Amino acid sequence: MENTKKDVQHEKIAKKGARIMIAAPQSGSGKTLITCALLQALKEKNYHLESFKCGPDYIDPMFHKTVLGISSRNLDPFFTEDSITRMLLSKGQDSRDLAVIEGVMGLYDGLGGIREEASSYALAKATNTPILLTVNARGIGRSLLALLSGFLQYDTAHLIKGVILNQTPSSFASVLAKEIEETFHIPVVASFPVRDDVRIESRHLGLVMPYELEDIQSRLKIASQVLCENANIEQILEIAKSAPKLEYDVESDIKHKITEKTIRIGVARDEAFCFYYEDNLDLLKSLGAKLIFFSPLHDDTLPKDLDGILFGGGYPELYLKELEENESMRNSVKSAIENKMPSLAECGGFMYLHDTIFDSEKKPYKMAGVIHACCMKKERLVRFGYLTLNSKTDSFLKKGETIRGHEFHYYDSEDNGECAIAKKPVGTKSWECVHAGSDHWWGFAHLSYYSNPKFAEKFAEACRSYKINKIAEKK
Repeated sequence: MENTKKDVQHEKIAKKGARIMIAAPQSGSGKTLITCALLQALKEKNYHLESFKCGPDYIDPMFHKTVLGISSRNLDPFFTEDSITRMLLSKGQDSRDLAVIEGVMGLYDGLGGIREEASSYALAKATNTPILLTVNARGIGRSLLALLSGFLQYDTAHLIKGVILNQTPSSFASVLAKEIEETFHIPVVASFPVRDDVRIESRHLGLVMPYELEDIQSRLKIASQVLCENANIEQILEIAKSAPKLEYDVESDIKHKITEKTIRIGVARDEAFCFYYEDNLDLLKSLGAKLIFFSPLHDDTLPKDLDGILFGGGYPELYLKELEENESMRNSVKSAIENKMPSLAECGGFMYLHDTIFDSEKKPYKMAGVIHACCMKKERLVRFGYLTLNSKTDSFLKKGETIRGHEFHYYDSEDNGECAIAKKPVGTKSWECVHAGSDHWWGFAHLSYYSNPKFAEKFAEACRSYKINKIAEKK
């Protein structure tokens, strides 16, 4: 991300905090299971923990939350400059013993799959976080040394501090560990045998939701016990404690003085709409928003006295019948938006605002009817990956301003809008998208508000203006 203030000296904040990253050579190596097992093990030892996910993924943090009972957060070096990334990581540092960060894809896999930017390694470097490299060693022996040799040579910042052998019988893990430690002088801190009873299933958009898995808590407790039997927890903690202080600019710690009345923003949150970045929600709170959660599936109407609405992404396509049958909610949403209540909608929330969504068998279901078009499932991914949105009009962004986001969806719309230009960070691909105006922003992209906090500020201002006008009309 371009930093136009790089020559200006700013006051620094430095905070000490134990932290560690669970990374891997590639997707499917078992990062999520190992991360959750470690979190569960440390929680049972009464450590105060926080967890983070590298990248834009929503579902892995849900698994962390299932273990910890607290919100897990995303850290993304594409979305935010390094100083802001360090600030977001350090926010709860004073009240926690340890932060555990789960990596994304392969350790060095960044933009376009070929750049280091936005990779787990880029995040580890930006935050100076020690890495435990989790390797799926099923069906491999001494050849593993060649793989590790390559990963260690690429580690120019010397952040890989330990290895975890996944899918490896304990008897053979000890043999491999001796070879690794003698060759590279790096500890094998844990191993995890083949255990199908704790496996986490996937679907086309990634892992299934935690609440879709039977006995997820008991599965993770079993995984934790297995890990503890085959891990040196104290060694892992010592590696985490070796992390240096986190330093960031004072100006990165964005503060907002709220002098006007609190605004009430309704946030759609249920089984169908559940994809939210917690830092986005926190930023709205810092701007004076009280978040009122509601369910388009289960509630009859919008909550009373709202000043704005936020529809996140999720899986509305799995609940089309229920969404259609809740006609009173659909009418409530349509009425509020037609009466100029400020609104944001992303991906699944954007789909919900359409007249119709067709299921995979091309059966139509009525939705909110705000956007007069339909959404249909395509045979393959429509769009996937990071993007930068450049506003073509004055809305929650001024014309020419940008915000960063991410897309991952199989559905497409007949009318994606034309109020912004989306551009991929690698290559030349771009396209028109987004419905936007002074009181709304609707599109497929999941947005990072911290990539341009002015966006959230403008939304909050619109909500406050709506509230003031509403009060004036009642007098």
